[in-house]
Amino acid sequence: YIYYSMFGIQRIGDLCWAAADMRSRGFLLGGTSGRTTLNGEGLQHEDGHSHVFHAVIPNCISYDPTFQFELAVIMQDGLRRMYAEQEDVYYYLTVMNENYEHPEMPAGVEGDIVKGMYQFRKGVENSNAPRVQLLGSGTIFREVIAAADLLKKDWGVESDRVGL
Repeated sequence: YIYYSMFGIQRIGDLCWAAADMRSRGFLLGGTSGRTTLNGEGLQHEDGHSHVFHAVIPNCISYDPTFQFELAVIMQDGLRRMYAEQEDVYYYLTVMNENYEHPEMPAGVEGDIVKGMYQFRKGVENSNAPRVQLLGSGTIFREVIAAADLLKKDWGVESDRVGL
């Protein structure tokens, strides 16, 4: 079921709980999330909190992926859990409408993506430079990547970029 993430949970919140009670399985895709994609249509369209609403539903598993490889890994694992393992869970996934480049998936991160946090890029090892860990998900993660580049270029700070 694909719906407008902000208006969706306000309109179908009771149905989300009913789906949990009925032990439903499947994927809810909340479109245009992240408070960045529809500012021209007004504040009522800015979704920065739909994950808070879904987080309290015990058998709803929520993710805010940035890249296509994250979405593919999450959906593949969801299908395994719901249909091969017969778990009574359903997924809430937020997606965006921005057009941007999707990088290759880093090697060996599939399990970490499913756990909810993975190493996207690591700063230079064995450097005496200051080091920070930058975290992000969804629409803001691209800004995390840009911030790491800026920190390196302007201040010589190494950054580990971690996707949530």
